[in-house]
Amino acid sequence: MEKKLKSWQGWLLFGGTMVVVFILGLLVSALMDRQAEIVSVFNNKKVEIKGIEARNEIFGENYPREYNTWTETIKTDFKSEFNGNEAVDVLEQRPEMVILWAGYAFSKDYSTPRGHMHAIDDMRHTLRVGSPMTAEEGPQPATCWTCKSPDVPRIMEAIGVENFYSNKWAAMGSEIVNPIGCADCHEPENMNLHISRPALREAFARQGKDIDKATPQEMRSLVCAQCHVEYYFKGDGKYLTFPWDKGFTVEDMETYYDEAEFYDYIHALSKTPILKAQHPDYEIAQMGIHGQRGVSCADCHMPYKSEGGMKFSDHHIQSPLAMIDRTCQVCHRESEETLRNNVYERQHKANETRNRLEQELAKAHIEAKYAWDNGATDEQMKESLKLLRQAQWRWDFGVASHGGSFHAPQEIQRILGNGVDKAMQARLAISKVLAKNGHLENVPMPDISTKEKAQAYIGLDIKKEKEAKEKFMNTIVPQWLAKAKENGRVSM
Repeated sequence: MEKKLKSWQGWLLFGGTMVVVFILGLLVSALMDRQAEIVSVFNNKKVEIKGIEARNEIFGENYPREYNTWTETIKTDFKSEFNGNEAVDVLEQRPEMVILWAGYAFSKDYSTPRGHMHAIDDMRHTLRVGSPMTAEEGPQPATCWTCKSPDVPRIMEAIGVENFYSNKWAAMGSEIVNPIGCADCHEPENMNLHISRPALREAFARQGKDIDKATPQEMRSLVCAQCHVEYYFKGDGKYLTFPWDKGFTVEDMETYYDEAEFYDYIHALSKTPILKAQHPDYEIAQMGIHGQRGVSCADCHMPYKSEGGMKFSDHHIQSPLAMIDRTCQVCHRESEETLRNNVYERQHKANETRNRLEQELAKAHIEAKYAWDNGATDEQMKESLKLLRQAQWRWDFGVASHGGSFHAPQEIQRILGNGVDKAMQARLAISKVLAKNGHLENVPMPDISTKEKAQAYIGLDIKKEKEAKEKFMNTIVPQWLAKAKENGRVSM
């Protein structure tokens, strides 16, 4: 009996061992297949890509999964409570912004951003770049193209960075033709993440940091930080510069700009030297809990997905709320509804303060104009303009970063709350100036309840602007595209 028992134990041990060997064999086989598939991507490339290849379609030959998801950035079918990937006229929603930007191109046209594939089309269509009929005309420099296309590093390499910035925007119309894509973030030969724009590298160098020592996880944010940041056009050459020398906070950058005596424009109503924030997404994200814990931009905006046994980054870059199961729920175990409402709650609270600040700022600019029109002097208005500059900088810094109220909700509330305080102080200072000049009644407020009324109040002729744009789109843009195709700059 004992002999038979040992015999069965032997067979069980042998059988169990064989099962384990079989399972291990399957795992090894699967890993080898996966490795072979990965290796085949590089060893069996359909096309060899060297140098700066701006045509995104060329990369699609070798990396079809990533490319196909990138093409989905053309979609405009997602909408959350406050934003999405569809262009929405923000000036129509919040006409006070027309007043805040009086004297600046944003008062003509400002819409919510669409996906990366729309970058070139949206740039051509916006009223902010004007409607130049020659390469030497137009209000904007070529610097405005910097973040819109992988053609930019190609042109920078060909003519030099300074020459690129100092040209007119229209001068590059037939060269900047491919929307934000592969070469902006990847080295073409090995697809490693890389920095393709000089401004970020220069900003790191001025702080004594070597960007080439960044970790792979850090690079998953830094490739985004080439563009999703606050910047300005420095000097007559309009050299793209990040104002990070003193730090990332709204106060740090304000100090930097104040010492440089820089302003983006003089306000048409209040005569305030205004700072126009761009989109300090990277800076604000670093101040929030996710940034502090090492979560990268790509972790949430380019989550991994699987297809055919391959795991890769989804290049349909969009709001994480569009794919909560692959973004938030990778770390958080709450339901989609709970996580979505957590975001909305933060946005609601920030927007409540934002709306109040916009209303107070609009009134302050109008009251400042009234003071000037009724005999105020430069010396009398000095304190009011300083406070207006500070208030509007905080408003713009807080709202220009579309995800700021989620990335760093406490910091955004602090900035906007500080802005409300500055705006109220500015209005009080203006009222004292008016009183000194014998005006004790409330300042009469114009009707700015719609975008059209606000634009008419600040003297814009939008009908004329749109007619010029239509002529530009029908005449100049087709010429640009024809020349680009002739020179092989586009593959379609």
